[in-house]
Amino acid sequence: MEQEELTAYDKLNVLIIDDQVLVQNVIKSALLELGIVNIKYAENSYYALRLCEQTLFHVVICAFNVKSDKDGFHLLEELKFKRYVTKCTVLIFLSAETSEDLVNSIVELQPDDFWVKPLNSKHVQTRLPLTLEVKRTLFNVYQAIDRQDYSKAVYFAERHLLNPALSKYHLQMKRLKGECLLNLREFADAAVYYDTLLQNHKLSWAYLGYIKALLQQDKLAEIQTLLQQLTDKTDTRFATYDMLAHYYIGKQDYEQAYEEIKKATRLAPRNIERNKRLLDLARLNHDHIGQYQATIAMAKHAKNSIHDSPLLRLNVVRAGIDYATTLEKADAVKVLSQSDLLLTELEKQLPLAAQLKDQLLVVRARLHTAREERSKAEGIVDNQVSLRPGTSVEDNLDKVKALHELGRREDAVSLLDAIKRQISGTGLTNQVVGKYIEQEAAERSAVHFTPQQLNRMAVEFFKRNKFHAALNSLEQAFSLTPNNMSVALNILKVLVALRGQEALDEGHIALAKSLQQQLQHADLDAEQQEKFAEYQQQLQATLG
Repeated sequence: MEQEELTAYDKLNVLIIDDQVLVQNVIKSALLELGIVNIKYAENSYYALRLCEQTLFHVVICAFNVKSDKDGFHLLEELKFKRYVTKCTVLIFLSAETSEDLVNSIVELQPDDFWVKPLNSKHVQTRLPLTLEVKRTLFNVYQAIDRQDYSKAVYFAERHLLNPALSKYHLQMKRLKGECLLNLREFADAAVYYDTLLQNHKLSWAYLGYIKALLQQDKLAEIQTLLQQLTDKTDTRFATYDMLAHYYIGKQDYEQAYEEIKKATRLAPRNIERNKRLLDLARLNHDHIGQYQATIAMAKHAKNSIHDSPLLRLNVVRAGIDYATTLEKADAVKVLSQSDLLLTELEKQLPLAAQLKDQLLVVRARLHTAREERSKAEGIVDNQVSLRPGTSVEDNLDKVKALHELGRREDAVSLLDAIKRQISGTGLTNQVVGKYIEQEAAERSAVHFTPQQLNRMAVEFFKRNKFHAALNSLEQAFSLTPNNMSVALNILKVLVALRGQEALDEGHIALAKSLQQQLQHADLDAEQQEKFAEYQQQLQATLG
């Protein structure tokens, strides 16, 4: 696309993606009044993509709700990925919905404008020429950004800023210049630039650029008050949480990173890459229900998008089994039944079942083990599954779990060593996954059973008054599920019983105090609160 193409309205190619004929007609009428005649329409994403293959569109107007296939967010994501839409394209988003999570998702895609339905011709005739004028005036800046030549983009922006005739575009130029400084990783210069800008312009995007520049320089302490202010504001809280998540991952504070990314994901749930980071951090933090919910969200939001894959649905089954092994039997049965239904659906889909044969077999074996159908699981692992590592880290991890759950610890640890060698690179995702693999290797070497198996063993030990053995099993279970307050309460119950036999030692007292503090801040139901109060009272004399 060239700058001149945005000048002559009668030469502009416009694509309207909306399944409502009334909306199409309103926009068409307004465009014709402006002298724009080359207009194409698409009522679904499939046809929009076909049109973009055939025509270079200067203006793309896309609705959020698009009939039958993918939503506007994932359609625009795909259009950008395939370079049908670039920074030089005029991109306008349409929606009748203005919820915070939708607006946050739209902002991530950086459209040039956002039109709220219902539309009228006057609105279109006013807004579109203004957007076109900005795009045309700053075209060389946008073009340099498209080519990732950020130094040239800064040069062009600074030249434009010296031209008083372009003063009404100066804020857009300043914003683009700041973004380019961040992309060039000139964080010290960017911080000074944004700080100076904020002296005269209290703009949300300038505040966000400023804190990003400071976080990249590890100056968190300097902006604590500002961070609180930004997380209190609707238009900045999402981006602030997202930046904080990246910051804490870089600092290897994975617990805090997880807290921040949960907030960011709730505020903008459609971004699949963020959901992947959420999943990785959930696993690393032993949040099994969070892991399960993250896989469900990914499968839901990725449907019909460029991210869609049967492996996402298989990951729901895998996470469901992981989650079930931490639950009491009745709750585990429900989750395993849901997992079985989804797995059976995948097994029936040909040729998918042939392509994923090994992965499906491993998951089926794990499901049998979780249902205490050990012989069926062993039959699959012994006769149908190769123990050699494959190319996928996730597939290999699932093999590790299948082997470990069957008590084949040495095979599991050996395979984990092979997985460690697969993790390479220095990106944040690889960093989190690498840490998770290290954690898995340590835990599966030290702990030989699942949390569910350990809890059942503890019950049997407790019935026979073998309180030390019961305590050991529960401590191992709690090391694998440190957010499970039922296990924490069971440990206190065992300590109360043990105190009836002998004096608690320093280690027992320290454990009880630590659990007491954790339970005091946990979200307990009425029954759990009652048990906690009872155990506290019985241990009060010992704990002081």
